[in-house]
Amino acid sequence: MGIIGTGWVGSSVAISTLHLGVVRELLLYDVRSEVAEGEAMDLAHGSSFYPRATVENASLEDLKETSVLVVAAGRGGGPTESRLDLLRDNARLMTDLAKVFQGYDGIVVVLTHPVDVLTYVFQRESGLPVERVIGTGTMLDTSRLRQALGRDLGLDPRSIHANVIGEHGDSEVCVWSSATVGGKRLRDWPGWGGDREREVASEVREAAYRIIKRKGATNHAIGLVTANLLDGMLGDHRRILTVSVVQCGAMGLSDVALSLPTVVSSSGAESVVEPDLDETESAGLEASAHQLRQAITSIEV
Repeated sequence: MGIIGTGWVGSSVAISTLHLGVVRELLLYDVRSEVAEGEAMDLAHGSSFYPRATVENASLEDLKETSVLVVAAGRGGGPTESRLDLLRDNARLMTDLAKVFQGYDGIVVVLTHPVDVLTYVFQRESGLPVERVIGTGTMLDTSRLRQALGRDLGLDPRSIHANVIGEHGDSEVCVWSSATVGGKRLRDWPGWGGDREREVASEVREAAYRIIKRKGATNHAIGLVTANLLDGMLGDHRRILTVSVVQCGAMGLSDVALSLPTVVSSSGAESVVEPDLDETESAGLEASAHQLRQAITSIEV
């Protein structure tokens, strides 16, 4: 497996992946070659404390031989900057990388923000099949939602089934109508109501801005999210995850990358499981797709 970009996010992905024992060889690349080399050395020195794996810095040519490529390169956002504000700078970088990896035989996992638009850009510019270019999408938002619900209900987040779909960003949609807790509809839970839904949705949507304001970046949770995605994919566990892929008709959407529950396997994003949405959620998903299409158009003019 290879990682492009060894900043905050790329390094967190690397350590989370090693701890989970997902790979036996991890190759790191950064345009700052000494940083990548230093990260590889640092991680390798801890090899007594994670399942057996080698860690080395590598060139882009070396990464072409990997089975999975994680793209975490690009600049991060400021505390008042939306993910879409990052678009032009990171789109240029993503276009250049995609052209280098035309004909790549593996699966590409995109983390760079804004992840939905850049997943679209990488797939289009690389020409790789849509199922082999996957953005982490709303996996992190879904994790944040379940954590918030678990905290409020006093339960393990793993006992809660609730998803965030659409854009990984301001137009994301919390799917409240089908959220369940231990098989019971969340909306039937004693004391739960619409006011709390609005509060939690706002908390989830604004989480990244709050973290960036305090520490400058978000990195640990996305590292864990990505390691979980890689574990499910490389292990062919066929998990249903809210990853971002270029949609080809699911929910009536096409020519846009956004997150929907998707079966992920060793061959990539295998198929979308179309969620049942209420009227408000359907409108929200369409609005999210519209916003992302506008963002795509903005870099084409």
